[in-house]
Amino acid sequence: MIFNSERLKVARQRRKLSGKALADLAGLTSVTISKAENGHQVDTETVSKLALALAYPIEFFFMDTPEVLDPDTVSFRSLKKMSAAERDASLAAGSIGVALYQWIDDRFHLPEPDLIDLNKERTRPDTAARLLRQHWGLGDRPIGNVIKLLESKGVRVLSLSENTRNVDAYSFWSGDRPYVFLNQEKTAERSIFDCAHELGHLVLHNHAGAKNDKGAEFQADRFASAFLMPEADIKNEISYVISPQQIIRTKSRWKVSAMALSYRLHSLKLLSDWSYRSFCIELGKLGYRGGEPNGIERETSAVLAKVLSALWSKKLTKNDISRELGVPLEEIETLIFGLAGPLQAPSDWPPMSLVTS
Repeated sequence: MIFNSERLKVARQRRKLSGKALADLAGLTSVTISKAENGHQVDTETVSKLALALAYPIEFFFMDTPEVLDPDTVSFRSLKKMSAAERDASLAAGSIGVALYQWIDDRFHLPEPDLIDLNKERTRPDTAARLLRQHWGLGDRPIGNVIKLLESKGVRVLSLSENTRNVDAYSFWSGDRPYVFLNQEKTAERSIFDCAHELGHLVLHNHAGAKNDKGAEFQADRFASAFLMPEADIKNEISYVISPQQIIRTKSRWKVSAMALSYRLHSLKLLSDWSYRSFCIELGKLGYRGGEPNGIERETSAVLAKVLSALWSKKLTKNDISRELGVPLEEIETLIFGLAGPLQAPSDWPPMSLVTS
C-alpha cells in the first residue's frame, strides 16, 4: 500500500493544525511531517503516530487521492474575516464532502444538475434571479424549502460545523456537479439566505469562484434577495411600510431575516434611505441584528434524509459510510446536518432506489 500525502494534508487541515503542531502532537519532527506531505513514503510506526494524533483511521491514509479544492474556484463569503486555518479546514471538509457524494452517486440515482449559466447577467443579479425562477417554473411565489428545491435541481447541499461565524457558507463546481456547504452556526433564516447567495455564485460565477470579480459578493447578495423575495410578490403583500413590527410580522412568508426583508424593501424603494436606517436601528435594538427571535425551523437535506432511510432498509448505517470512506464518523455527521436514521424523508420527494444492493 502507498501512503497518500494529500490525505495527510486533508486530515491535518481538518484538525486546524500546522505542520509543527502536528509534529509535536504526534511525537515526530517537523521534517518528517514535511517529507510525508511532499510524497515521501513513511514507515508503519510513523503512520500509526499520525493516525493517533489526528484521530483518523489508518486506512484513510492509503486510499486514492482525494479531490483537492482550489481556493480560487471556491466562493467563500467572508474570506477576509477567516484565518488560513479556518479556510483550509473548510476546504478539507469540501474534499470529504465530494467523496461522500461520489459514494452516494455510485449507489443512488440522484437528480441531474439543472442550473443555467447566467454569467452574462452578473451585473444584473435581479434579472438573473428572475431568469432562473422562470427556468425552474417558480413564478413569483415564495419558496417553501430552499434546500429541497436546490437538491431537486441537482445541487449537492452539505452542512458545516466549523464552530465559527467566519465561515458561513461556500460553493463550488466539481466537474459538472454543483456543491453548497452551509454553516449551522447561523440562524435558520440567515442559512436560507446563504443558500440562495451560494446559488447566485453557482449561476453567476460558474467555475470561477468569486475572486475574479470584485463585485461578486454584492452580486450574489442581490441575486439571493431577488430570488427569495420576488418584486411582484413583495409589492402585492407590502404596498406600504409603516413600522419595523410590520416587517417582523411578514418576514416569515419568505423565510428571511428581518434585516434581509428590510434591505429588499429599501432596494425596491418601498423604504426611503431615512426609514431604512431607522428601521435597522430599531430592529437591532429588538435583537434582530445578530439573531432572529422566534425564528423559523431550520431546513435540512431531503436527499440525505432519503439516502439514510434507504440505506437503513438495507441494514446500512452512517458507520458503514464512515468505514468505507475511511473517515471518522464525526466527519460524516457534520456533513449531513446531524441527521440520523431511520428517518421519514419528505413524502413528496421522488422515490430513492439503490443502484446496487
